[in-house]
Amino acid sequence: MSTPITFNRRNFIRTSSLASGGLLIGFNLFSSCKPKAAPTVEISQLDFNDFNAFIKIADNGAVTIFSPNPEIGQGVKTSMPMIIAEELDVAWKDVYVQQAVLDTENFTRQVAGGSQSIRQGWDALRNTGATARQMLVNAAAKQWGVDPSECTTSEGVITNANGDTLTYGDVVKVAATLETPESVTLKEPKDFKVIGTDVQNVDIDKIITGKPLYGMDFKAEGMVYAAVLRPPAFGQKLESYDDTAAKAVPGVIDVIRMGQKGRDLLKQERQNWTTKLGETDKVVVLAKSTWEAFQGKKALKATWTEGTPTESTAFHDKKLLEILDGNDFNTRRSDGNIKKAFAEADQILERTYESPFLPHNCMEPMNFFADVTGDKIRLIGPTQTPESTAGAVAEMLGRDVADISVEMSRIGGGFGRRLYSDFVLEAAEISQAINKPVKMVSSREDDMTAGVYRPAIKYRIKASVKNGKVTGYHLKEAAVNSNMYGLIPNFFPAGAIENYQVDTANYQSNITIGAWRAPYTNFLSFAEQSFFDELAEMMGVDRVQLQLDLLQKVKGHNDEFIQYSPERLEGVINEVVEKSNWGNKGGNTYQGFSAYYCHNTHVAEVADVEIENGQPVVKKVTAVIDCGIVVNPLGAKNQAEGGVVDGVGHAMFGNFTFEDGVPQAQNFDGYRLGRMKEAPTVEVHFVKNELAPTGLGEPTFPPAGAAVANALKAATGNRIYNQPFTLNPELLKMPKKEIIG
Repeated sequence: MSTPITFNRRNFIRTSSLASGGLLIGFNLFSSCKPKAAPTVEISQLDFNDFNAFIKIADNGAVTIFSPNPEIGQGVKTSMPMIIAEELDVAWKDVYVQQAVLDTENFTRQVAGGSQSIRQGWDALRNTGATARQMLVNAAAKQWGVDPSECTTSEGVITNANGDTLTYGDVVKVAATLETPESVTLKEPKDFKVIGTDVQNVDIDKIITGKPLYGMDFKAEGMVYAAVLRPPAFGQKLESYDDTAAKAVPGVIDVIRMGQKGRDLLKQERQNWTTKLGETDKVVVLAKSTWEAFQGKKALKATWTEGTPTESTAFHDKKLLEILDGNDFNTRRSDGNIKKAFAEADQILERTYESPFLPHNCMEPMNFFADVTGDKIRLIGPTQTPESTAGAVAEMLGRDVADISVEMSRIGGGFGRRLYSDFVLEAAEISQAINKPVKMVSSREDDMTAGVYRPAIKYRIKASVKNGKVTGYHLKEAAVNSNMYGLIPNFFPAGAIENYQVDTANYQSNITIGAWRAPYTNFLSFAEQSFFDELAEMMGVDRVQLQLDLLQKVKGHNDEFIQYSPERLEGVINEVVEKSNWGNKGGNTYQGFSAYYCHNTHVAEVADVEIENGQPVVKKVTAVIDCGIVVNPLGAKNQAEGGVVDGVGHAMFGNFTFEDGVPQAQNFDGYRLGRMKEAPTVEVHFVKNELAPTGLGEPTFPPAGAAVANALKAATGNRIYNQPFTLNPELLKMPKKEIIG
């Protein structure tokens, strides 16, 4: 049965005739607007930057679809246009995709973050394609003198009941003169031709041949390069500097001091994540090339105030443990009476789990182009949040945001780091100061030592058991600067345990923290799913069945404070048991189980560990995912595999420490990542249903660490409570020299 959609003054189509005889059809996807098409405009009169996501159809039937959201490797530049193409009913081979620019008039969420692009855009993107298709059909029907209901479409061709055909290119000009339909009919999933098929990344040829795509690739006439010297330790301030040697470096143009303007604004921008961003200004080296700017920066001689001794890993560890031992917490959720549950318990299990700071380490370091003039501000580069970035620049420079244009390059990794606009603010402030277009480029060392980090966190979890049932659950979180769990107290096991409480507290630090891939859940999942594995062991029950039994208690209760679906979580658990051959491998294979809900998606994973030469090796991870309709299975599989590999690698090796505010690693020689030879085979299975798509870029990451930890317990007999796992090589039966690189 088809699904009618009533517009309610949404999804307005802008139209204009092309000079070459084609038509530009632009879509207002997410905002209210007039119900009729705008007057036809010649392409020479049209500024394409006024549009966001829109369709351009030429008279030969060729279709260009603009992708609105930033592309950080999550595949939306391919999958979002696929959704439009599906409802437009054109063959994918006839579609050309282009990246849209920032357009706050026509979009409400041009953001790459939280695995929300497809989920938030699903309905609007479908309506966009369906509306265009209906207008083209109406134009053809008018030409034939028939009712539009007598017409069908297929791959850009309209056919009437007599078998007559017209291509979209034949009728685009007429379509421009017609009213926007009040409602359209969307396809049934069974009729999809594009959605659900494997589609190659639209940029793949450019990526593998090195064509310009990324922010690092952008150049403009008259542009200079900037390298920024920032304080070497958090909590330091600049006292003085000597730029004599720096100015003597060939290619160096000038050295300036800056950084005061954007400081307070950045504090406000990240107020939900951190309290202090280092109250200092910076020294900027301007040069003819990136290399010369970097060399000039190395030659600078700067004097800084002393760092803060308390900004050391040993102090943070001590402080967070003190917080967990104390009573100063914010209660985020409280069901029943945990004190009573623990007082009446037959058994009690309490464990503490610890994780370090982690840098983002995007393959493409932070960079941005800015050209600030009296008339306009042009910003170009890799950002996950173009709209808030434009607003931050406008506020810092005292300009109207309407004067600012933001063009998005493809992004060489984001993981949450590029949600923040500090590097864009630097570029804009420098450009204004020197009255020239500038490209600010960070080195790997800049990114790792002055970046934004995942906060160090400790969880203490306590559960009570009475008559063989889990009766109480109390989780305490202590974090540096900002609490993670406090924002998601309604995930499993909330609602499944009668007496349930979540408490949070934090220690305020100068170290800049922020969103990091799968915020909140990237470490929490390890803590909770490891805890449940040990709890089942203490109770003498099957570890998978324990969670299935808890889910039964949530079914049918319609708790408005529960965000996960017990039915969908149960579904992925049952399927991963089957697909992984759980509990039946035996021999030299040891398995670990984990299941988790985050970013609106339900995932279950089983890790296989084998003993090789007396040491445990992660060989395989089986993942079952319920993310609704899978738009592009090829891209979805890549995302799922990448999330698992990233989750395993960071759980095993990711560690980042401080001493007197100074980061103790500056590059990959001191920061251990998982290596290619260490990556497990990942077997991915998607639950087939016709539910709207949910997030996929992040949900496979959180369960991976726990699945591996539980498999390592089965293989070695040792429980792991700290990340990275390699901090305790004796537990893994591995020589330290072979695992800490």
